[in-house]
Amino acid sequence: MGDLIKIRNWIAGKEASPSSGLWLTKFNPHSGEPMSEVAGSNSVDVAAAVQVARSAFDDWSSFTPLQRGQFLADIASKMRERRDILAACVAEETGKPPQDAAAEVSGAILQADFFAGEGMRLYGRTLTSSMPHKSSRLQREAIGVAGLIVPSNTPIANIAWKMFPALICGNTVVLKAAEDAPGIAHLMAELTRDAGLPDGVFNVIQGDGGSAGAALVAHPDVDVISFTGSTSVGRKIATIAGERLARVSLELGGKNPFIVCDDANIDEAAKWAALSAFSNAGQRCAAASRIYVQKSVYGTFKEAFAKKANSLKLGIDEGCDLGPLINKRQYEFVVEILGKLSSENLVCGGLERTPSNIRSGYYIRPTILESLPTDSEIHKLELFAPVACLYSFDTPEEAVEKANDTDYGLTAAIHTASIDRAEWFARKVRAGVVNINIGTYGSEPHMPFGGFGVSGNGTREPGLEALDVYSELKNISVLSRPFLI
Repeated sequence: MGDLIKIRNWIAGKEASPSSGLWLTKFNPHSGEPMSEVAGSNSVDVAAAVQVARSAFDDWSSFTPLQRGQFLADIASKMRERRDILAACVAEETGKPPQDAAAEVSGAILQADFFAGEGMRLYGRTLTSSMPHKSSRLQREAIGVAGLIVPSNTPIANIAWKMFPALICGNTVVLKAAEDAPGIAHLMAELTRDAGLPDGVFNVIQGDGGSAGAALVAHPDVDVISFTGSTSVGRKIATIAGERLARVSLELGGKNPFIVCDDANIDEAAKWAALSAFSNAGQRCAAASRIYVQKSVYGTFKEAFAKKANSLKLGIDEGCDLGPLINKRQYEFVVEILGKLSSENLVCGGLERTPSNIRSGYYIRPTILESLPTDSEIHKLELFAPVACLYSFDTPEEAVEKANDTDYGLTAAIHTASIDRAEWFARKVRAGVVNINIGTYGSEPHMPFGGFGVSGNGTREPGLEALDVYSELKNISVLSRPFLI
């Protein structure tokens, strides 16, 4: 095997090697073989990127929103030109089947289009006053340097969700790339340069969360931090950033319920349950991991769901349904959890390593479990794997009670033919996203995404609500003299 490609930081419009000389190894999740060497950045590298971003802020924030929108439109155009290159990188780094990687790139391009268009709006408000001849308005102002920390499950989508609203609001960016998807962040940085974005406006730091990510969160010149990832890490970020009152947006974990009522279309429900639980190898914060089925149709649904799960094809080729988990650490964690279970709990799937094309990678077969106690580890824990647990319920009221029996509150779905029941469920369930007769996932660029409870801190990205994360509101009032003719 030849030398591995080195993926460096991107600071001030060019590559930068890590100051410490440390390189981390990125492994191919399909084969388990070394894939690239990634800059092992530390606080020195982060400080260099933040300083550059701070220096670029005044000029970038002085562009009009329409001008910034044109830069974003040019980036979107470059993304279209390089769509195949971007998709190939996503597929290789994450192990996604090609059609899934291509769909993710298309979604990221739509995100760029949406926020480019916001440059023609970026609305404030006009206000009334009790004082005669006083006019008042609200307008949005850039905050400063935005520290963006993204996960690797949908890497280019996660980057797009954060970088485009941050940029359109006039902020400069330091992106901490996902350590398991470093190449796609580097490609996006090169693309912004080729689209004409001024040097220093978009910077990328590679490395692990404990070193590079922690340094970014702690840096005093980072004005707003947006993080997508685990609840445990989100708590630490909130604590550290809270010490200096930095703006923080947290989109965290989920343990999402999927409800199947007795009047549901069982085949459709099984299809959407499989997509929600197993697509992207279950590596979605919006994955359906708790599936509640009304008792009268429990056996029928279980059979249809298991049939669908067993029909899914694992691998990285075109037409495969799901690929591997992202890294060995996550794979071994899931293997340990599943290894504690009794065979009586297993409906299908499990740890068997078949077929032959998945024996060397970090693969978990689509797994359905049942009869698990609600105090079990797997019932409460976000696994981030293609594993779903089946439970039964008697009444819709019981279904809502069970759906809400979690500290999380990210997404939820219900399948029913009753509009009244669906609307009632949508009001009663504690979740930031509620879907009816579809899956537990499926955000679009104009739709705010986020959750209740420990699934976040109340902010929403993307959609127009993301502008509230990345801008300050300024109230401007003017008292004019009466004009006498």
